[in-house]
Amino acid sequence: MEKKQFSHKRLANEFKTITAMLHIYCRAHHSRAEKKGVLCPECMDLQNYALKRLFHCPFQQDKPTCGNCAIHCYKKSMRSKIQAVMRYAGPRMVYRHPIMAFRHLLDGRRKSPDLGNNNKSPS
Repeated sequence: MEKKQFSHKRLANEFKTITAMLHIYCRAHHSRAEKKGVLCPECMDLQNYALKRLFHCPFQQDKPTCGNCAIHCYKKSMRSKIQAVMRYAGPRMVYRHPIMAFRHLLDGRRKSPDLGNNNKSPS
């Protein structure tokens, strides 16, 4: 995974949350994740895809959680994979990463910005 700087702390926190969820999911579902803290190739691909989508998010620091977003920028196949990860790992985040889970719940209350005010299009 390449090391780029996010333009806003909000996006960096979003990526940390996705990564934590992927680690919870991968450890429970993929026996290939032998070492603690290491993702299997399938989950690593999903993490890299999520990183790419965050960098290209047209909302940037105003980004709501993906479930509340007006734009669904994930490909259909990747979207179903990330939904499965979030459904499994979301409830478990409260026990493994309570502060991160609480922040994600607060971010979930954030409304999607109006598309009319944003001239960028998703890539």
